[in-house]
Amino acid sequence: MRVDERTARELRGLARVLVRSGYADHAAITAALTEAVQEDAPAMDAAALVPLLLGEAVMDLDQEAAGWPAITDPDRLDDVLGELEAQGLVVVRYTTDHHAARQALEAADDPKGLVFFTDTDVWHAVDFGMLELKLWHPDTANVAPGEPLLEDVLGLLHQHDLPAVYDEGRIEVTLNWQRRVTL
Repeated sequence: MRVDERTARELRGLARVLVRSGYADHAAITAALTEAVQEDAPAMDAAALVPLLLGEAVMDLDQEAAGWPAITDPDRLDDVLGELEAQGLVVVRYTTDHHAARQALEAADDPKGLVFFTDTDVWHAVDFGMLELKLWHPDTANVAPGEPLLEDVLGLLHQHDLPAVYDEGRIEVTLNWQRRVTL
């Protein structure tokens, strides 16, 4: 049994963004791909197809990564996020939604704010070179233009050579998503 070309392309695309995200582990990627195959190509044997999809995505990434610079944009982003954590902000990476991020904020002792991005934000960055960061005050309110917290975060991103602008309640960071992955 074969899968139609559109479904095959979508499954390969999902495997690509899951692997390239650099945040999902082998088990999480396998589970997500298995679920997608079962939903989108139920006639296919997920146990046979998923390792092929995963292997192809890893091989493509490994081949491409050989030409990457020593320090990539996600490396610089990690430095920014680490500095923000050191300043007392709660940082939540690759979360499923804003509810989980809010829970992390509410569980923190005396947070200065919250910076987070979701799994789908990363997938967008993989494909389109732009990561959306959300920045909230400790009371979960979005920052607004001109506020010191926003200006500090934008300044830090720029210091690390990550172009960023605030637009419609989010910070749009322009970057090449080149995250090294070990699965």
